[in-house]
Amino acid sequence: MGKSSKDKRDIFYRLAKEQGWRARSAFKLLEIDDEFHVLKEVKRAVDLCAAPGSWSQVLVKRLSENSNYADIDNDSSKKSSSPPKIVAAPLENVIQIKGDITKQSTVEQILGYFEGESADIVVCDGAPDVIGLHDFDEYIQAQLVLAALNITTHILRPGGTLIAKIFRGKDVTLLYARLLRFFERVTCAKPRSSRNSSIEAFVVCQNYQPPKDYIPTMTKPILDLSYDDDENNKLLGPSRLIVPFVACGDASGFDSDQTYPLEEKSLDPLQPPISAPYRTAIALKQQNFYNKIPS
Repeated sequence: MGKSSKDKRDIFYRLAKEQGWRARSAFKLLEIDDEFHVLKEVKRAVDLCAAPGSWSQVLVKRLSENSNYADIDNDSSKKSSSPPKIVAAPLENVIQIKGDITKQSTVEQILGYFEGESADIVVCDGAPDVIGLHDFDEYIQAQLVLAALNITTHILRPGGTLIAKIFRGKDVTLLYARLLRFFERVTCAKPRSSRNSSIEAFVVCQNYQPPKDYIPTMTKPILDLSYDDDENNKLLGPSRLIVPFVACGDASGFDSDQTYPLEEKSLDPLQPPISAPYRTAIALKQQNFYNKIPS
């Protein structure tokens, strides 16, 4: 991107580079935590679809801060000796797992790192490569959220929290209904650092309580939706399901859609961008390599 592109002018993009966050999305999780306090007393966290790792950075920072609390005897000299455990992007004090979130092997790896214990919170800021067809993009994003929910049922403790990115659309009611089957409270949160022009939002699902006799399985995941059953038919018309909506962040703070004056000298990113997988192919094409290959 050029120096004058929209992302270069965006205030949260520039603040992320100045403060060392890998992406501007770090502020979204920070604002959600400030509103809901979901990272308080969390000792085991999982960040799904963690690249480039800004949410993982937030987890490391907030969980490390929260772990330095005094013991019950109020002796401030005694701190928690058990450091938080985080499964996410490749960072210091974080374990990285490269796996498919729809596979049982990934579940076993995560629980193995937690020594058989369950996670306190699962976050997912993943999203597909959007193509501009909103109905299709919303559907694919909903399937990604349901995949995250499915693995969450394997690794999250009762009473835990799930935070995931969603695209709000006409069929988001069906997604809310699935989430409310597993969580006592579901809230749609829109951080101030998320552009108003974007259809993205985040579901904050609190107090994980799976249905009675529910057995998590990867062989018949939650993604298998039936649009003909009575449960979904009840969600149409006046019975349409609505969840609370919360705008996170300080209203007097920066506006993600506002253009702010640039400094005289633009700052270089502290974190280099991810190398594209096709970078080598582009370099070979520029060298006219493919035209030299005999047919």
